[in-house]
Amino acid sequence: MKGNLISTMRQLNSQLIRKGRHILASVFAVAALSGCVTALVAGAVIATVDVIHDRRTVGEYIDDSAIEITARNILVSSPEIRAAAHVKPVSWNGILLITGEIDKEEVKQTLTPRFQAIQGVRQVVDETTITGKTSFGTRSNDAWISSKVKSRLLLKTGLDANRVKVITTRGSVYLMGIVTQDEADKATELARTVRGVNRVVKVFEYQES
Repeated sequence: MKGNLISTMRQLNSQLIRKGRHILASVFAVAALSGCVTALVAGAVIATVDVIHDRRTVGEYIDDSAIEITARNILVSSPEIRAAAHVKPVSWNGILLITGEIDKEEVKQTLTPRFQAIQGVRQVVDETTITGKTSFGTRSNDAWISSKVKSRLLLKTGLDANRVKVITTRGSVYLMGIVTQDEADKATELARTVRGVNRVVKVFEYQES
């Protein structure tokens, strides 16, 4: 059932993504034929609504989700890793960004090749640091910074969270997405104006204007 849904969604190209109602109809049709439960249908619709505004294809969107799930499974694969790694993996079009803290250098050395070996990963951007887990206050401040950056991007440039992904770790803001050079420059400058931002790291892929 779930495999049939994913298979059908992979066949939808970028042209269909721009026609949101057609995608939604396809999802509902597959769900009905497969006898899927309501929860699965709802999840599929939410994901479809997301990709309508995304510059990735449906297949790329699904691949990135699978990459993130695999990376999270690696992070809980052993008691040692669970205890030492306080890491967030985010994938965008096959670029896997890893941010956060790792207590031990040997754990970091173990994780890096495992992330690189995940199917679909084209590049790993490792921004983890060897240090203890950040405080609740620091994590709360990072969440506030991400929220402010997202709101400014939307208000000033129209780039929503499905176009530019914003991740903040200890005051460092990471920007991911498929953008034009002009969009990247504007997003970077806007992010730098938010109070509390220490640096802005661009993890963009570029397309022609």
